[in-house]
Amino acid sequence: MTIRPSAAWRAEAAQYADTGTPYTPQLLAATDAALGAYEAEVAGLDSAAGDEEVLAAVRRVVLALNAVDAEHGAYCTIEREDLCEYIDAVLAERGVDVAALAGRNGMDGDDIAGEWRDW
Repeated sequence: MTIRPSAAWRAEAAQYADTGTPYTPQLLAATDAALGAYEAEVAGLDSAAGDEEVLAAVRRVVLALNAVDAEHGAYCTIEREDLCEYIDAVLAERGVDVAALAGRNGMDGDDIAGEWRDW
């Protein structure tokens, strides 16, 4: 199973607790909640799930992460890359060919979250 980006951020927050970090406990908890819901939704997809169902799961997690970022303002370039890679990896672990999914739907294969992403 792919490791959530928030796990790495949590370790970094602990390491730099004395000097400050954008990874507050509230940000980490909210990110974990959004990613956990996404993992559960993708795990629950039928093996014959269509593009619409898969992309709906991606859309929901991205919108949830938009809300987290709006409240905590901590997703920048590194976090964006981590989250996008994670979103793709969760799908790939479920057997979804992310590049093919993106191609069939006129999306950037390197950023299927980009259509809905504010961060």
